[in-house]
Amino acid sequence: MMDQLTEEERELSAMVREFADTVVAPQSYEADRTHTLSMDVVAAMGDLGLFGLPFPEEYGGQGGDYMALGIAIEALGRVDQSIAITLEAGVSLGAMPIFRFGTEEQKQELLPDLLAGRALAGFGLTEPEAGSDAGATRTTARLDGDEWVITGSKQFITNSGTPITRFVTVTAVTGEVDGRKEISTIIVPNGTPGFTVEAPYDKVGWNASDTHPLTFDDARVPAVNLLGQRGSGFRNFLSILDEGRIAIAALSTGAAEGCLEAAVDYAKSRTIFGSALSTRQNAQFTLARMRARVHTARLAWHHAARLRDAGRPFAEQAAIAKLVAGEAAMDNARDATQIFGGNGFMNEFPVARHYRDSKILEIGEGTTEVQLLVIARALGLAG
Repeated sequence: MMDQLTEEERELSAMVREFADTVVAPQSYEADRTHTLSMDVVAAMGDLGLFGLPFPEEYGGQGGDYMALGIAIEALGRVDQSIAITLEAGVSLGAMPIFRFGTEEQKQELLPDLLAGRALAGFGLTEPEAGSDAGATRTTARLDGDEWVITGSKQFITNSGTPITRFVTVTAVTGEVDGRKEISTIIVPNGTPGFTVEAPYDKVGWNASDTHPLTFDDARVPAVNLLGQRGSGFRNFLSILDEGRIAIAALSTGAAEGCLEAAVDYAKSRTIFGSALSTRQNAQFTLARMRARVHTARLAWHHAARLRDAGRPFAEQAAIAKLVAGEAAMDNARDATQIFGGNGFMNEFPVARHYRDSKILEIGEGTTEVQLLVIARALGLAG
C-alpha cells in the first residue's frame, strides 16, 4: 500500500512509525496498567506537528489533509490505541469543529494552542439517553441576557479532563422549531462554575485515554460562545462524525496491523512439537486472513480519505471504512490472542491490550449498526 502514497506521505508514515516504536510503545504497558495518559507523549506529538496536520498554516497547522492525519493515527494505533485516540479526538472532535464552524475570532483564539498540542478539547455529544440517537439530546441551553445557561449531562467524553484540556464543545437543545428540537453547539471552558468534570471511567480498554462524564448545573457562558449558527448543531456534528469515522478506520487498521505483526513474530519464534508454530498450516491460514483484513481495511479508509480531501461526497465510504476496519481490528485481535495462547491473556503483551481495546472500535463514533444503516440508506432503502 505504500506505493499508493506520495513521497511526502511515505516520509510522514515512516516518521510517525519510528516515533511510535521508540517513544510510544515503551511506555504503553505501564500507562495502560496505571490508567495514565502521558502528557510528555502528548507534548512530543505536538512538537512533531501531528495535532496540526489537516489544518492551514495560518492557524499554526501543517497545511496537510485528512489523509495525512489518518496516516499518523494508523501508525500510532499499531502500538497504542490510547495514544492514537488521543490524537484522533484532539483533532476530529476538539479542533475540527472550531475550524469548520467557528468565527474568525474563535479560530484565532483557540486553534493555535490546539494545533500545537499545548491544549486539548472535548466534544460533548453522547448522553445517558442519547447515543446513536443523538436527536434525543436532553441537555438544554437557554439565553439569559448575554449568557447561555446550560443544564444537563454528557458521557464518554474523550480528552475532557486532562491537565491541558481547555474547553468542551457541547450539543444542547436551545429551543424548538416546527415542533422539533433546535440543537446548537456551545463552547464551555473548563473551570466554568456549574460545569463539573466527573471522575474518570473504569474502562475495559483504552485505559490511558482520558474519558469522563460531564455535568452542567446552570453553567453560564457568554452568548458569543455559540459555535456556528443557532440550530445548526445537529447538522454540524453529523459532518464531524463522517470525518471522524475515517480517522477511526485508520486507527482500526493500525490496530489490526499491530496484531498481525506481533502474531507473525510470535509464530516464527514459538516452537511447538519440535517446529516453529509458523510452519503449521492452520497458523499460516490464520495469519493470511489477518493480512487480508489489514489490506482491505487500509484500502477502505484510504478511499474515503481521498474522496474527502478532493471535496467529493464520502459519507457512505466513511461508513464502509469504519465498518470494515473496526471488524478487522476486533477479528485480528482475537486471532492474534489465539496465536499467542496463554501469553495472549497477559496484559504485558500488546495483543492482550489490543484485544481489550479493539471492541470500542465497533462502538465509538457510530456503532456497527449505525454504519450499516448509513450504507443501507445510500442504497435507497427506507425504514
